[in-house]
Amino acid sequence: MSEPIKKVVIVGGGTAGWMTAASLARYADGKELNITLIESSTIGTVGVGEATIPNIVDFNRNLGIDEVELIKATQASFKLGIQFENWANIDSQFFHPFSDYGVKINNIDFHHYINKLKNSGKDVDIQDYCFPAALANHGKFAQPHPNPSTPLADYQYAYHFDAGLYANFLADFSLKLGVRRIDAFVKQVNKDDNNGFIKSVTLDNGEIIEGDLFIDCSGFKGLLIEEALETGYEDWSHWLICDKALAVQTELSGEPTPYTRSIAKANGWQWRIPLQHRMGNGYIYSSKFESDEAAEQVLLSSIEGKPINKVRRFSFKAGRRKQVWNKNCVAVGLSSGFLEPLESTSISLIQSVISKLLNFFPDKSFNQFDIDEVNRLHNSEVEHVRDFLILHYKLSQRTDSIFWQHCQAMEVPETLHHKMNLFESRGHIIERENESFEPASWLTMYNAFGVTPKRYDSRVDNMPLDVIEKNLQQMKQSIEQAALQANSHQVFIDQHCKAQADI
Repeated sequence: MSEPIKKVVIVGGGTAGWMTAASLARYADGKELNITLIESSTIGTVGVGEATIPNIVDFNRNLGIDEVELIKATQASFKLGIQFENWANIDSQFFHPFSDYGVKINNIDFHHYINKLKNSGKDVDIQDYCFPAALANHGKFAQPHPNPSTPLADYQYAYHFDAGLYANFLADFSLKLGVRRIDAFVKQVNKDDNNGFIKSVTLDNGEIIEGDLFIDCSGFKGLLIEEALETGYEDWSHWLICDKALAVQTELSGEPTPYTRSIAKANGWQWRIPLQHRMGNGYIYSSKFESDEAAEQVLLSSIEGKPINKVRRFSFKAGRRKQVWNKNCVAVGLSSGFLEPLESTSISLIQSVISKLLNFFPDKSFNQFDIDEVNRLHNSEVEHVRDFLILHYKLSQRTDSIFWQHCQAMEVPETLHHKMNLFESRGHIIERENESFEPASWLTMYNAFGVTPKRYDSRVDNMPLDVIEKNLQQMKQSIEQAALQANSHQVFIDQHCKAQADI
């Protein structure tokens, strides 16, 4: 009979560490499982991942966390999607919502009707057929009804929150469930000479912490997964050439928008993430095309509101560990790899690894087939996210800098190349196993960057053009009217989940 895991050691705190601790603590309910988290209060966390995607709502709900309590504790605002500015061209703008567009008509995807109208010379924008996009356009917010009366009202939302406050919230939550926290620095990782597994870690206070399963949440350095186990790293910086980031917080100017803003610059892009009490700002750029001094000037010259902290600097290399699970160690968060937060996937990928770990939670035999499957699933998921991010750069039509010219000229992964060509040929969107982004997200990008299929589904021709136009006009008017009836984002927060003024 297999021997169960009894000791789990998490190295590193922050968002990744405490999300893992909270999930394992819930999983351990009724089991003989001791969870220890080691973090040093002298080591800061990256903590700029303040924008999320909708699966964070389910993550918190599954933990049993009260949403209003969480929002107040983390100074959160709501997120309906991302507004992209200056990406297709300078002065261009489009919205990436957490929603589909329109509804199927005669069981045919809605965008084929849009394509027919465009091919007929009609001026039509698919973004007019998305309810959360209309809400965002008017600065409104409404939570979706659990049983919407129409598919047009079926959408999702996420949060903007203070990542440090979120980690603190989950730390309190985890400690109440029995997680042990040690404030110390890992000085040495001790391995078994026979199989290379991690046996224990030695702390700077001399204490030795033994474990059966180790979770590496140590950040970019990968203290366990890389420094100790030498897992290896797959470099994707030839496709995603941005390798540095700056971040600064400012006082909130005006009301918070119910969306993240992503503003393309000459050599990268800037984010603006509104919380209830402040604005998160950052600039992702390529050091090959812009100096650190010039990048800081770009950021500071384009922020709104007074800075409330100093500019923080980060360096990174886009890519992933060759294995997210190696021997008795699982990497979660930045230790598993890094993709720039262009689509707010950092926290989502933390959730994804945690979910796979729980689905394949090992015993002390550490079955290699289980490990291989987790690695296969994770690697494919991250590769799909990588392709989606590359698409943003590849399709841009900006020619105002060498940076954008380089992005347009670069070769892309074959998986992305095939996907792009198939859509351009006939409007079909490939949905592969384990994809983070649904067809509507890919459709957003194709439409925003002017990729119009040469053909549409011929079954659309069974409906007269004037009937299509009439149906779509009614749909557009219904969406606009419903959006105007909603409260503003600020009013919704004030009425339901306003946090205290000071933290």
